Amino acid sequence: MLATIGSAALLGIDAVPVSVEVNTGESGVPDLVLVGLPDSAVKESEDRVVSALSNSGLRMPRTRTTINLAPGDLRKEGAIYDLPIALGILVATGQLVCEKLGDYLIAGELSLSGATRPIKGGLAMAVLARESRRRAILLPPGAAQEAALVEGLQVYEITSLDQANRFLAGQLKLTPLAAPHSSTPPVRSEHEPDFADIKGQHAVRRAVEVAVAGGHNLIMIGPPGSGKSMIAKRIPGIMPQPTLDEYLDILRIHSAAGQTLAGSLHFLQRPARAPHHTISDVGLLGGGTIPGPGEISLAHHGVLFLDELPEFKRSALEVLRQPLEDGVVSISRSAGKITLPCHFMLVAAMNPCPCGYLGDAKHECRCSPTQVQRYRARISGPLLDRIDLHIEAPALSITELRSDRPGESSAAIRERVEQARQQQLIRFRGTKLTANSRMPVSQLKKFCALDTALGDLLQQAMEQLALSARAYDRILKVARTIADLAGAEHIGQPHLLEAIQYRSLDRNVFY
Repeated sequence: MLATIGSAALLGIDAVPVSVEVNTGESGVPDLVLVGLPDSAVKESEDRVVSALSNSGLRMPRTRTTINLAPGDLRKEGAIYDLPIALGILVATGQLVCEKLGDYLIAGELSLSGATRPIKGGLAMAVLARESRRRAILLPPGAAQEAALVEGLQVYEITSLDQANRFLAGQLKLTPLAAPHSSTPPVRSEHEPDFADIKGQHAVRRAVEVAVAGGHNLIMIGPPGSGKSMIAKRIPGIMPQPTLDEYLDILRIHSAAGQTLAGSLHFLQRPARAPHHTISDVGLLGGGTIPGPGEISLAHHGVLFLDELPEFKRSALEVLRQPLEDGVVSISRSAGKITLPCHFMLVAAMNPCPCGYLGDAKHECRCSPTQVQRYRARISGPLLDRIDLHIEAPALSITELRSDRPGESSAAIRERVEQARQQQLIRFRGTKLTANSRMPVSQLKKFCALDTALGDLLQQAMEQLALSARAYDRILKVARTIADLAGAEHIGQPHLLEAIQYRSLDRNVFY
């Protein structure tokens, strides 16, 4: 007897349909034969399924049984086919009768006891189920919670093989999971780092506020102990709540990487990634034998913090150039080619020189001009050109360190940032744009127009600083964000001057 169960395979962050075909009653030695380009984890499902069926009070077929994972030219990986294979065996042997089996998309790993285990890619599978017009999807806990965010689809949380069997047979009634309310605010811990803890550094705090308000890239330059890392750790606390569409994009990527709502990624919060400087090109960009998301994609719609920027491998930094410009990264491997989104806010920190004290009034710099040049050369000009705001973080004075006066809180800064982002959402209504940093040239001409006097001022700055055409566009975008924070309809002289002064590395202030 032949049974077919609808399932899925992950290809990058998307799911593609897979049919699990089980045929029993074949002549020959009783055995399970698994075909369809399975990897080692899929091949091992035979042993898991046998134990799960036995411990659930069900029986294996006593004849030769062939299990085909179609299409045969698509490589299948992971243990997500355990549950559909087990259910297919039950249907093929007549232990399960379900007239509307084709209405369901099913995936899940089984333990030896028959209980289900979490899997990755639940959201992508739910999107596939809706697009293929299936009525419902059966997934283990965790993955089912993600899938519940997809509207127009019934999502059932399955905790065991026995439960799935009785539900499909009509012997057990389950209630579909309800989607979390889109207006639910993110839960913020009282122990979350707050900007009120930051002493001094008013200019850096202002630059950070501008960067977050417009989604601009930022680099902080200063000696050790000036608070660069402390400030960077507090940036996620002032980022605006993502829209539901943005959050679904975030969750698709994290789900494909095996991180779910039950893990480090919480409902309606933006991701914050801080990889160590020893990270490889593949770890940062993404890839592997079977291509998957890297740190830049896991930071999609969030922040990527690179501390001690010159200490990263030059090759790892250079792979950031195209993603920073385009917001997507294409990865080609022998197993296939995938394109992943990576619209992230880059926050970087670095010392002005190898010893860290160049320009410090209280410490003598021990570095020669050649050493400083070599240190700075680890960051290429094209990469710096893609960073909108360059801000110096000077060493703090003893008076500032001893001060008991708290700084402005993250909540106050976040309120201004959200107001500025709301203006941008209104400005870009009807498009996929959500922040000034992503404006194309056509929108730039419309929303960042300058009068003759301001145009002459920017031209003078461009000539004196020898800025590139890319820097010209980025100055205009930053000026537009500063005007949004001020509630101004048009870019004014103070907004433009402040945007120009954030190009400190273009002025070679450390030589």
